[in-house]
Order: sequence, then C-alpha cells, then structure tokens
Amino acid sequence: MNTSEPSDRDSGTEKLNWIDRRREKIRAEIERNRRGEFTVPTWVLAAALIVIIGAWLALIFFAG
Repeated sequence: MNTSEPSDRDSGTEKLNWIDRRREKIRAEIERNRRGEFTVPTWVLAAALIVIIGAWLALIFFAG
C-alpha cells in the first residue's frame, strides 16, 4: 500500500515528456529559421526603441 511509487514513475515520465516537447520545440524553431522565417523577438524591438528614445532625449538635454 505504498502510494508514492506511481507518483514517482509518473513524475519521471512527465519530466521526460517535458524534455521531449522542449527538444521538438527547439527543432521546429531551427527549421523555421533555416527556411527564412526568422523574426526578431518583441522584447529586442522594445529594447532597441527604448535605447533610441533614451539617446534622443540625452542629446536634447545635454546639447541644450
């Protein structure tokens, strides 16, 4: 009547499935990039916009 055995096996299987899903996701991304479907992540675009606006504001405040 040890109930911990099935949960141990289930968590190992679940972890393996998570790893397999992650690997498949990475493979799919690499295939998309090789086909030329690469897109820049939104956070990179947002960071670039912040840097540009910050540089523009710095130029206005320090040049004036």
